[in-house]
Amino acid sequence: LRGTDIVRQGEGCRTVPLAGHVGFDSLPDQLVNKSVSQGFCFNILCVGETGLGKSTLMDTLFNTKFEGEPATHTQPGVQLRSNTYDLQESNVGLKLMIVSTVGFGDQINKEDSYKPIVEFIDAQFEAYLQEELKIRRVLHTYYDSRIHACLYFIAPTGHSLKSLDLVTMKKLDSKVNIIPIIAKSDTISKSELTKFKLKITSELVSNGVQIYQFPTDDESVAEINRTMNAHLPFAVIGSTEEVKIGNKMMKARQYPWGTVQVENEAHCDFVKLREMLIRVNMEDLREQTHTRHYELHRRCKLEEMGFKDTDPDNKPFSLQETYEAKRNEFLGELQKKEEEMRQMFVQRVKEKEAELKEAEKELHEKFDRLKKLHQDEKKKLEDKKKSLDDEVNAFKQRKTAAELLQSQGPQAGGSQTLKRDKEKKN
Repeated sequence: LRGTDIVRQGEGCRTVPLAGHVGFDSLPDQLVNKSVSQGFCFNILCVGETGLGKSTLMDTLFNTKFEGEPATHTQPGVQLRSNTYDLQESNVGLKLMIVSTVGFGDQINKEDSYKPIVEFIDAQFEAYLQEELKIRRVLHTYYDSRIHACLYFIAPTGHSLKSLDLVTMKKLDSKVNIIPIIAKSDTISKSELTKFKLKITSELVSNGVQIYQFPTDDESVAEINRTMNAHLPFAVIGSTEEVKIGNKMMKARQYPWGTVQVENEAHCDFVKLREMLIRVNMEDLREQTHTRHYELHRRCKLEEMGFKDTDPDNKPFSLQETYEAKRNEFLGELQKKEEEMRQMFVQRVKEKEAELKEAEKELHEKFDRLKKLHQDEKKKLEDKKKSLDDEVNAFKQRKTAAELLQSQGPQAGGSQTLKRDKEKKN
């Protein structure tokens, strides 16, 4: 049967009684047993300025001491540091990942402080999407590192939200479940705290920041969630120190003026946060991450890749058709780029040939000039050599004549002397 036929038959289904016990009422128990055996994972992102007590609150929430190095105020930029822990309570195992923003708000220029956080969240979505798109998927054993809850720590100024807080929450509200909390709320008075909560809520609404709302569609938790939504943002205090109050040891912070009990709802909202985050709505936070934030990321990525649900005629678009269309588009773009590269190569070759011809022409001209210059120099040397040869010949002739004169001189003197002697004798 086709899918439409099944739907039509399903619309006409009728309820029939069972003659006896069948056993499928044990499906919830089977699901619980399977989930318990596999264990659960929960990932928390703590965003806030250095020194607001993020690590202390995590230790207090899970009643343990997580290892970690204290952050300094000298970080050149925002870094995200993640740590994973295996927790066990009764027979339920929980793989908890805590991600802290080291150096957030410590720089003079805070304009891009939110970018590393957004990139980290997108990277976890992208990793899950790549695993989901594999031919052989192992999602049942894949470690899901997507952020399920973002605890945004607000400094207890008592005035209003900082621009950094508004910008960061606005960038994150479509990617993660944001739960704003006022850190170190024991530093401001009760009246200031009430006004501060109203101011924060008003600014979030006026700036269009969507924070996580505890679900009210489930009747079993609708009333408590509706009540707790009115208490947002939670004003919390964290402490791992235990102080003896009466006959009990309780987590508290001691001051010269008194003791602030962490788990006393008259002192802070820590208990409310723990109830809503862990004991009541942890599974809803995981579900909202998958069905809302991850689906939005997945849809945008697939649309960027060219995948659509319907074609221009509003008809269902199959994955095969989308793949073929995208493949043809890619091949067309590839051929176009190849043609452009070929044309560019031919143009470059022509330009290079022209450059080589020009260089060759210049070389020939230079050779001709040098050849002519050489011939001129050679002619000058030949003329100079001829002139020197003439001078040498003339010199030789003069030398010969001089030697001849010198040899004739003594002979002429001797004949004159003989002539004079004869005359004297006569």
